[in-house]
Amino acid sequence: MRAVRCWREHNSRATLFGAVLFVCAAVNAHAQPNRAPLPLEPLGSSGQAIFPAFEGWGPHKDGTIVLLLGYYNRNKGETVDIPIGPNNRIEPGGPDYGQPTHFEPSQHHGVFAIRVPKDFGTKKLTWTITANGQTTSVAFWTNPPYWIDFFEHAASGNKPPVIKFAASGPELTGPPLGFAQTLSAAVGQPLPLKLWASDAPALRKGAEQELAALRARGNRNPAPPPAIVGGQVIGAGRGGSSGASEPPDITVSWRLHRAPGKVTFDPARSGLHTKGDPKVFLEATTTARFDAPGEYIVRVQVNDDSGDGGGGDQCCWTTAHIKITVQ
Repeated sequence: MRAVRCWREHNSRATLFGAVLFVCAAVNAHAQPNRAPLPLEPLGSSGQAIFPAFEGWGPHKDGTIVLLLGYYNRNKGETVDIPIGPNNRIEPGGPDYGQPTHFEPSQHHGVFAIRVPKDFGTKKLTWTITANGQTTSVAFWTNPPYWIDFFEHAASGNKPPVIKFAASGPELTGPPLGFAQTLSAAVGQPLPLKLWASDAPALRKGAEQELAALRARGNRNPAPPPAIVGGQVIGAGRGGSSGASEPPDITVSWRLHRAPGKVTFDPARSGLHTKGDPKVFLEATTTARFDAPGEYIVRVQVNDDSGDGGGGDQCCWTTAHIKITVQ
């Protein structure tokens, strides 16, 4: 006998476009050790479920519609690899829609996006994951309450960081579509990975008009007006020195998305201090080493000071996927 247990987990920091994690877990009513956890049950070190998460949908820069998804691994100390197939599938039309096969602990936002036709309407897709004997799933579609502007926060005016994979290359921003790079590497040999990133602080409402008025009165280089940083209005820009004690304007994180083996990143995370100047692109680098041959997909997530998932608003960050063939 099987039952379906559903609930909503709300992000307490969500505001205007706050995402609601809606999950349904199909559980065996007679298999007590494999029951789905209760919504407020403490996390476990291992043996826990992994929940797929529908985070919203909206238009991409090219005008197409994308559905954005992430996941929540309730295992504090267990990374789980689940290959594409019966235990990691999206249907109908799947099982492979570009979802991860490598699930790190905790919640991960904006992991991948699915492009759909503009007339997708009420058609639904379902992502199902079976981990540690527990099956969870989420159905998703272009549900109006889940509409998101991936490229500008309606309340603050904040926008996601802009990244490039070459100093003079094309600029990327927002959810990932396709592969930003295709590379090759050798087992055990270091592979340098790099990108350039920039970001501008979200000016409070009316700030742009104030700048224009100051310039009109002859002040060609007025001090920047207050910016919104981490949801709070502060003084000029994100300025100050770039000392070690100053929090970074941009955080770059390198993670595995799919992998036939293990990968180490050195460093896995780094911070950039652009001082709120959108014209400044700073380089972020890491070195990847692979322990087995095969095809890997690396996910790089670039956050501004609103943090992972935009502090619950699903804006403003940029994610890209890199395909690496290791021999």
